[in-house]
Amino acid sequence: MSTIFSKIINGEIPADIVYQDELVTAFRDINPQAPVHILIVPNKEIPTVNDLTQADESVAGRLLLVAQKLAAQEGIASDGYRLMINCNRHGGQEVYHLHLHLLGGRPMGPMVQRTG
Repeated sequence: MSTIFSKIINGEIPADIVYQDELVTAFRDINPQAPVHILIVPNKEIPTVNDLTQADESVAGRLLLVAQKLAAQEGIASDGYRLMINCNRHGGQEVYHLHLHLLGGRPMGPMVQRTG
């Protein structure tokens, strides 16, 4: 079953694509949580981080290198940015197609809310 991200990658659903190559596609989040909020996804459907295999090593590395490139292009590299991957329900994953969030353009605050 094709994910919404696969449909964006294949051009079936419109999106503001900011980068695409043979391994990954990056597009602006439709519900941004920061002034810069870009999702970087593998073109291959990989549901979660838990589903990565040794064969996906180049894809996993490409996600980070594209994040670095886009942070520079967006002008947020020097001030800093957050990279976030959610995994499964407790990790807050909503779309089961591995994706890296690139967030920046303002101070990001604490990484998680402290409890108790």
